[in-house]
Amino acid sequence: MKTDALIIFTRNPELGKVKTRLAKTIGDEKALAVYTDLLLHTKNETHSINCDKFVFYDAAIVKEDIWSEDFYHKKRQASGDLGQRMQDAFDSLFEMGYQNCIIIGSDLFDLKATLIENAYKKLLDHDVVIGPAEDGGYYLLGLKKNNTLIFQNKDWGTSTVFEATIRDLETLKVCLLDSLNDIDTFDDLERSSYDWAKLNLAL
Repeated sequence: MKTDALIIFTRNPELGKVKTRLAKTIGDEKALAVYTDLLLHTKNETHSINCDKFVFYDAAIVKEDIWSEDFYHKKRQASGDLGQRMQDAFDSLFEMGYQNCIIIGSDLFDLKATLIENAYKKLLDHDVVIGPAEDGGYYLLGLKKNNTLIFQNKDWGTSTVFEATIRDLETLKVCLLDSLNDIDTFDDLERSSYDWAKLNLAL
């Protein structure tokens, strides 16, 4: 077992259940195609990072998918809101003995392995590492020990999450990473590096 663990939160890629805000513009099938590409990008960027990696599925664990069990441990997210689910994931890994835990989602074409590796380095002399998202949330959170306060009393999915979290961290040494664009809406997708030809959009 390594000392560093990476938590990857994913949604099961099912038609009509992923990227619903994006689907309002491009339809469910193309939104699913985008999310499938996001999952593949996340897998490709995390595959060779020197840490133990855990994929947390939102609905059901899938044995045969892109997340090979040779490289990824598979778990199911707890019930409750996003804060409760993230807290449970951190709790479970700290209880297993990991010293540095980072959580990411699967919504960023801007995500790079070097960014995650840098976050682990920053945790050596910071209490918390956080990567703000351009929509007011965050795309990465790194902790050395669980902090229940930051997972409570947040309006998850809104533009207030990052600022509210930072207020909860004011007594700690925090490292801020670059702000990145996560993909929730068509505007987000337009500003990303996504290969538009894949979608064959007629808009």
